[in-house]
Amino acid sequence: MFWLRKSLNCPLDESQPLNTPLEQLNFTVYDTETTGFQVATTDRMIEIGAVNMKGMEVLDKDTFQIYVDPNRTIPNHITELTGITNEKVEGACKSLYGIEQFFDFVQKNESVALVGHYVEFDLMVLKHELRREKLNFKKPHAIDTLDLIGFLAPAWDMRELERYAMAFGTRIYERHSAIGDALTTAYLFSELLRLFRDRGYDSWGELIKEADSQSRTLSF
Repeated sequence: MFWLRKSLNCPLDESQPLNTPLEQLNFTVYDTETTGFQVATTDRMIEIGAVNMKGMEVLDKDTFQIYVDPNRTIPNHITELTGITNEKVEGACKSLYGIEQFFDFVQKNESVALVGHYVEFDLMVLKHELRREKLNFKKPHAIDTLDLIGFLAPAWDMRELERYAMAFGTRIYERHSAIGDALTTAYLFSELLRLFRDRGYDSWGELIKEADSQSRTLSF
C-alpha cells in the first residue's frame, strides 16, 4: 500500500483572466534566509520576509516577517552575513508554522504570483521544509526578477540584487535580511513592470509569456 502525503500549497488567485491589466494585479514579493545553500539536506530556513504589491505600487506598510527555529546551529559566517544569531531564533516558531503564516499573508492579498530575485531558490527552501514535515508542495506560479531583466535587458548578466537595484535606480534596504531583500526586490520589480509597460506590454498574459520565455528554473 502507498501512503499519500498531504499537500500544503500556496493559495494564489488563479481566477484572473490573461487580459487583466498589470495595474489590477496583486503580487507578493518574498525572500528567505537560510543556514546555507544545501537546503535539501543539512541547511534550514531561518527567516521569511515579504511585502505585497498592487500593480506597480509597493505596499511597504503591508509586510510580513518571521524568524524560524532551524533546529541546528547557525554558522558564524551566516550570522555575520545576515545578522541572525542563534539567540535570535531560540524559541522562534517551527518552519511549518512560519510557512502557514506566510501563506495566510499571501491569501489575504489575493496575489496572482510570488515574486523574488532568483526565486527558484526560495521555492526550493519552502519545498524541502515542507518535505521534512511529510507534506507535498506544488510549485506555485512565480516570477523571477532575473527573468524579467533577461527579457528587458538581455545583455546584462549579473546576479547580485543590490547591483541591479543600483542600475535601475530603485531603493535598497538592509541586505541579507529577508524583509530587507523582499522590499528591495519589490521596488526593483515595480520599475521593471513600468519598463515592461513602456515597451507596449500591459497584461497578465504578456507578463507570464515574456517572463517564462527567459526562465532558468531549477529542477523542482
